[in-house]
Amino acid sequence: MTTDLPAAPPPADDATEAGNYFVSNYPPFSFWQPEQIPAIAQVLDQPAPADLPVGVYFHIPFCRKRCHFCYFRVYTDKGPDEIRRYVRAGMKEFGLYAKRNYLQGRKPKFVYFGGGTPSYLSVLQLEELTQHLKDGMSWDEVEEVTFEAEPGTLTEKKLDAIRAMGVTRLSLGIENFDDHILDINGRAHRSAEVFRAYGYARNIGFPQINIDLIAGMIEETEDNWKRCVEKALELQPDCLTIYQMEVPYNTGIYKTMQAEGKLVAPVANWPTKRRWVDYAFSQFEAAGYEVSSAYTIVKKKETTKFVYRDGLFGGADLLPLGVASFGHLGGIHIQNNADIAAYCDAIEKGEHAVFRAYATDPEERLIREFILQLKLGSASPAHYQKKFGVNVLEKFAPQLASMVSEGFASISPEVITIHRAGLLQIDRLLHPFFLPHHRFARYT
Repeated sequence: MTTDLPAAPPPADDATEAGNYFVSNYPPFSFWQPEQIPAIAQVLDQPAPADLPVGVYFHIPFCRKRCHFCYFRVYTDKGPDEIRRYVRAGMKEFGLYAKRNYLQGRKPKFVYFGGGTPSYLSVLQLEELTQHLKDGMSWDEVEEVTFEAEPGTLTEKKLDAIRAMGVTRLSLGIENFDDHILDINGRAHRSAEVFRAYGYARNIGFPQINIDLIAGMIEETEDNWKRCVEKALELQPDCLTIYQMEVPYNTGIYKTMQAEGKLVAPVANWPTKRRWVDYAFSQFEAAGYEVSSAYTIVKKKETTKFVYRDGLFGGADLLPLGVASFGHLGGIHIQNNADIAAYCDAIEKGEHAVFRAYATDPEERLIREFILQLKLGSASPAHYQKKFGVNVLEKFAPQLASMVSEGFASISPEVITIHRAGLLQIDRLLHPFFLPHHRFARYT
């Protein structure tokens, strides 16, 4: 591709400062509290719902290295015995949940192995874990099994095993194709490992391969971004996910900023990152792809689905397994203990490992589903009228009017459409929809 990037906008005070901007749930995590944990038991004692989809999330927190921008719960110093103990604890936790009334007879619609680095586990561990999950809750109705992988941990044998497990969506954390940028940002893999792993994964027939890129990494330049987009296009993935670099408080980058007394992160500013993502969207669209959310481009919307995301955004139950993992059962948000030793200790005693929870009310559930749906680019007012008995065009009239006046959205009685300019900064635009006491919370 030879198309130039759009002209840079005039300078603006939009530097990347520390904080969590990405909206992944509602109410924000900082409002979840240990005092609300008892609400979980009340839900688990209820009969299983007949028509609510359920998914399973399993967190694998092990990595070869910790990326400088990573804010997830990961460990790089655990030996084989500790890893074995953790996997067995996760399987036992699953068994503790599976026998409760609320989950009796239910079959997951989606399964997600996230991290950390799920592909860090051995083939035998992955096979044992997967079989245990299948034995506890039948996968007869599973529509998608997603598996995150770091390219440098993938061998042909491991990819064969991952495919045999039933994985339908392989997600490769590439982030960038330049070895220097990968190195300076703390990534463990290099570009040669990317192409080797991707080539073999494509050959053995994964139904869907997603690749991740990050716009605005340390020392990333405009020329580098253009090359990354070009290389991504050459791979022809089924799905491309692009994140705009942010610097949460518990990252290596932030710790360096603190030590040096700096307020601005050493990454691209927000207008530049939005412009780079827009460029990638345009290049892929020119090649026949379609934008399916604020972060994703797919070959065909009709056939390239992300069942986990759509289920999560639509209010499905999500069973969280593993250290620091989060989920949602019967209107209760759940997050597990973030310390691996405390997590394993609790599960081995037959106790729960939940660290905090939040019992949502109907208004909070409406807001959650509505704002998350906006991240996909459109929302149907009729859906919320039917499900919640609320006219969102009236309830959110001021917020929607503001988005329309700024050119970020258009509205009709049938659909709310988020324009490209709005999608590129959607997380910033969602806070006004929060209840007043929840607004502008950046902490996880």
